[in-house]
Amino acid sequence: MITMPARKPRRTAAATRRTPLLLDRADQKRQLADNTYDVLVIGGGVTGAYAVLDAVSRGLSAALVEKDDFASGTSSKSSKMVHGGLRYIEQGNINLVRHSLLERHRFRKNAPHLVHRLPFLFPILEKEGVLDARLAKGFEGLLWTYDLVGGWRIGKLHQRLTVPEVLAQAPTLRAEHLKGGLVYFDARTDDARLVLTILRTAAALGATVLNGAKAESLLMEGGKVAGARVSADGDTLDIRARAVVNATGVWSDELDAKADDGHSPRVRPAKGVHIVVPWDKVRINCTVTVPIPGRARRATCTRWGNRVVLGTTDEDYQGSADDVHCTREEMNFLLEGANTAFEGKLTPDDVVGSIGGLRPLVGSKEGATLDMSRDHHITIGRTNMVTVTGGKLTTSRHMGELIIDKVMKVLGRTAKSRTTHLPLLGGAGYDAEAVAASGGIAAHLGERYGTEARFVGDLIQDDPSLAEPIVAGLAYTKAEVVYAARAELARSVDDVLSRRTRARLFGRDASADAAEAVGAILGRELNLTEAEVERSVAEYLAAVRHEKSVLLEGTAA
Repeated sequence: MITMPARKPRRTAAATRRTPLLLDRADQKRQLADNTYDVLVIGGGVTGAYAVLDAVSRGLSAALVEKDDFASGTSSKSSKMVHGGLRYIEQGNINLVRHSLLERHRFRKNAPHLVHRLPFLFPILEKEGVLDARLAKGFEGLLWTYDLVGGWRIGKLHQRLTVPEVLAQAPTLRAEHLKGGLVYFDARTDDARLVLTILRTAAALGATVLNGAKAESLLMEGGKVAGARVSADGDTLDIRARAVVNATGVWSDELDAKADDGHSPRVRPAKGVHIVVPWDKVRINCTVTVPIPGRARRATCTRWGNRVVLGTTDEDYQGSADDVHCTREEMNFLLEGANTAFEGKLTPDDVVGSIGGLRPLVGSKEGATLDMSRDHHITIGRTNMVTVTGGKLTTSRHMGELIIDKVMKVLGRTAKSRTTHLPLLGGAGYDAEAVAASGGIAAHLGERYGTEARFVGDLIQDDPSLAEPIVAGLAYTKAEVVYAARAELARSVDDVLSRRTRARLFGRDASADAAEAVGAILGRELNLTEAEVERSVAEYLAAVRHEKSVLLEGTAA
């Protein structure tokens, strides 16, 4: 039996579960159809997730619907960094940095199994680097500011490294122009896993949540929004609510237009892309920031187990928000940046996965998205719909709090937010050192489920075959697929391989090879017909082919 070490938990309804929280799709649909809610949140990304958690933790009856899968938009395709943002200091937005670092600290307290400390290394080079020796002194002043306004809460201050110390962390860095380095500390998370955990915490407190539920129209009473008509699994549900929140991110203008014919578009999407390569091709032990030749920007290279994620954000985007991928050109400039900084030669054949996502910035259509503010905007429209745009993953808890403050105005009620110190499921009592020391499958499950890993372990105890890996070369087990179907509202092969696990990102081709096995498990667990399983597998394989065609051939076939 797999057991997880734990300290005495903080006492909350979500933190003290003795049995797994099982979410049944049919039951969630019945609740949505039968109840009238205080608040309905439309949009299942991190902002909507924290809004519904904040609402239900205040005592409101709350529901959330998502047209595709939880975190399937921006919130599974972010940089995966929980950080204050050094760039915002450069832009003069100290208040955003201070607040983001406070929220980073809260995330690490409330979800220690999901938000992990991560060192960021800036090599100092004689030339052709992000930093040269002349700029290093000024940049170190920037790091002191970062530490003083809240970076210190992570338990380490920035450090200046010698050349040998830099090469100990990044042995394949080109050393001919290396003069040393600066390292500071931030955090990272599996963004999709974090969103799912926030939503499951809300469900544990009584919220109703459903994916694959598209808001086709809004219900109106007396000129005010009173709910939404939702399509789910071929059914139409009228969900009644006293207040409605639009948390649909880059799609928010579309929903706002349904509430108000006179709505003017406000969102300007900014595209970010990431590619994944095997760790042994780069061999870094932290995040290394490298320049992109010919561009006034930098990329990050982050170790993630036996993979390295290379990425950058903030290119203006004009295409479809429903079909966003890393392109061949974008892959090539990331590879060029890595090959300039590191020894060896990365090629497109080394890329085992990729993502492209959009950030919903708000502001002028002029100028570079890189320079636009990351501040959030929360408004109450003339039909009383509360709309949130902008913001960032790190401040999502506070955004959820502010959203529900607005909802309270619509409802004419008062109640204080409780999420500041509210542990997410699996976080209360989690002991990171003990989990890491346990090694093997226990450590793998602990870092994904926290103290709730015992429920996945119970499945393996009952059927040892479920301990087998589901995707070649990755640690994800068959038990996790079963758990995704029973407890995490996974409906499809894509839900499992793209978000309940991150197999598509970390091993795209291997995940395609596993699609039939995943489909078979989902078929048994969800009582799907043979035709439904075949369709789910086929849709996943087609999506992978499309992703690869955009990435490797530069086409959208």
